[in-house]
Amino acid sequence: RVTPLGKVLSLGADVLPEYKLQTPRMDRLTILHYSPFKAVWDWLILLLVIYTAILTPYAAAFLLNDREEQKRRECGYSCSPLNVVDLMVDIMFIIDILINFRTTYVNANEEVVSHPARIAIHYFKGWFLIDMVAAIPFDLLIFGSGSDETTTLIGLLKTARLLRLVRVARKLDRYSEYGAAVLMLLMCIFALIAHWLACIWYAIGNVEKPYLEHKIGWLDNLGVSIGKRYNYSDPSSGPSIKDKYVTALYFTFSSLTSVGFGNVSPNTNSEKIFSICVMLIGSLMYASIFGNVSAIIQRLYSGTARYHAQMLRVKEFIRFHQIPNPLPLSEPAAWVHLPAARVQTPAAWVHLPAAWVQLPVAWV
Repeated sequence: RVTPLGKVLSLGADVLPEYKLQTPRMDRLTILHYSPFKAVWDWLILLLVIYTAILTPYAAAFLLNDREEQKRRECGYSCSPLNVVDLMVDIMFIIDILINFRTTYVNANEEVVSHPARIAIHYFKGWFLIDMVAAIPFDLLIFGSGSDETTTLIGLLKTARLLRLVRVARKLDRYSEYGAAVLMLLMCIFALIAHWLACIWYAIGNVEKPYLEHKIGWLDNLGVSIGKRYNYSDPSSGPSIKDKYVTALYFTFSSLTSVGFGNVSPNTNSEKIFSICVMLIGSLMYASIFGNVSAIIQRLYSGTARYHAQMLRVKEFIRFHQIPNPLPLSEPAAWVHLPAARVQTPAAWVHLPAAWVQLPVAWV
């Protein structure tokens, strides 16, 4: 049987009904898909995927060409805690693949399949390719490589981890019936997309900065505005990573929300084309995300609105028929327990005016 912990934590959509929850015959190392261990493990993998979705684009855009980060990579794992964490994430993803090879699933007949061979075939036909690509330890390939081109290429390949978001999105679909959860999820999606676009915005400015004849890119303008000009004879000059990331995130948020103030503006053709794409994405997000926010909030308060509307109808009914006030309207609890009062004192209800008979069924 499924424990309460498994019901709360499980991210799988194939949780069986109570009357079908019978422990199947299976091997010792086979894991039930609705067990508490699998539920906790899925939540752990979800947290790792969120970490990957945030850190991987940031590292690919901001840290690959950073001089201090390159020195840490040359020093090894002892000098770069971020690489150690990434390696642990890769190991956890590989362990997750092994666990999925031993986890039961529900077939089309709503039967729990526990045979190892059938589980493996089902996983191979499903999410194995995405999980395998996302679990490749690219950090081991970077380690010991002195070529900047190789480092950049493999760093960009690490973005393949984001493929796991497709699987997470499918599992989170089961929470679409909860208005507050959907509202929080939509806001997180908006912030995550703004973070991704900020990384792309910085990458565009950083790639074309050395090739500009006139230093008109947004990074050069940022250096002038904050008093940290670029000195091309000194690679460590210019704004810090914190300044560049905060400014890039500020630009994407202001562009997505269509409230740009112009203090960070595109100047080159590449920056202008990207800004057009960001504005198009922002308009679509307004229609799909913020359009649903009003509907969700309205649904959250719909019960209260119905209650006040029904109470107003009762008050108007009493006022129109000049009915004496046997139950004070100042105590709504008395109206909630009208049926109980009717059962306990049937004689009193016999003498009520005939107009009460016309009350809607919902109030009787």
